[in-house]
Amino acid sequence: MGKAFWLRGAFVALALAFGVANAANAGETLDAVKKRGFINCGVNASLAGFSTPDAKGNWSGLDVDTCRAVAAAVLGSGDKVKFLPFNAQQRFTAVQSGEIDMLARNTTYTLKRSTSLGLSFAPPNFYDGQGFMVSAKLGVKSVKELNGATVCVQPGTTTELNLTDYFRSNKIDFKPVVIQDLAEVEGAFFSGRCDAFTADRSALASTRAAHHATDADYTILPEIISKEPFAVSYRKGDAQWGDIVTWTMYALFQAEESGVTQANVEAMKKSPNPEIQRMLGVDPGLGASLGLSEDWVVNIIKTVGNYGEMFERNVGEGSPLKLKRGLNALWTNGGLIYAIPLR
Repeated sequence: MGKAFWLRGAFVALALAFGVANAANAGETLDAVKKRGFINCGVNASLAGFSTPDAKGNWSGLDVDTCRAVAAAVLGSGDKVKFLPFNAQQRFTAVQSGEIDMLARNTTYTLKRSTSLGLSFAPPNFYDGQGFMVSAKLGVKSVKELNGATVCVQPGTTTELNLTDYFRSNKIDFKPVVIQDLAEVEGAFFSGRCDAFTADRSALASTRAAHHATDADYTILPEIISKEPFAVSYRKGDAQWGDIVTWTMYALFQAEESGVTQANVEAMKKSPNPEIQRMLGVDPGLGASLGLSEDWVVNIIKTVGNYGEMFERNVGEGSPLKLKRGLNALWTNGGLIYAIPLR
């Protein structure tokens, strides 16, 4: 009996010690961010609708707002972010090395990236798919009419692999024009060096808008040849930081579903709905479970609005990109945006 009691006690002590060690490790990024006073967030150097700096260095876009949302949750202000631009080849090293706390850069969530690069991913902030854009003068209406075409593509991306797989499986001959710098890829396409430009459809729309062109000038073909769920990534091994980034995304989704907006968030604290009261910290507990203040969701919504507001402002039909919600609509409207319960 004494020996069993001793073994049980030793096991409990070991479990507690392991839990404390894990908790200390889990808080590493959060502690560093609080001490530093801002989040280092990796973004695309310039992708209209997702991350673009103006002449004064002020950043805007859907990915930028995602960074600001996490900063608001953690530090109470969406201004406490340092935006660091990276190209497709640099982005993962920046996460792995600790140069950035999170990467919000139109990056596709894939199995290999999750298992072999030391990255973890939050829920997607944008569901996309790879497409093709051609000059309207070419008269092409389908990708399958591009036999023998030259196709501009960036290397080191899932786009390049998808291009090769699709054309081979459909027995379409093509000549890739592989250029690392995105601006040079775009320049090659618009100068007529390539018959087609392939990228995620949102990137094609962004590129077209940035060049002040319309569908009458450049056509995005109807085929979508891949699934490209864009998600924020961060270093594996910090469970608390991962929870913060993940639940920030779910809070943005749930706020839209619950009708909580940038304009009414304070008034909604008086809602009789217990789920809204929990989300907004009136009924405390959610913030403490993440190591944050109880008004973390209020700070997020005051800063960037809910997910629907973010989408419409940056890439929606009222923006230069004029994208429909499509897969990025709430699940209640036939889309994929679905929040795990905040309780």
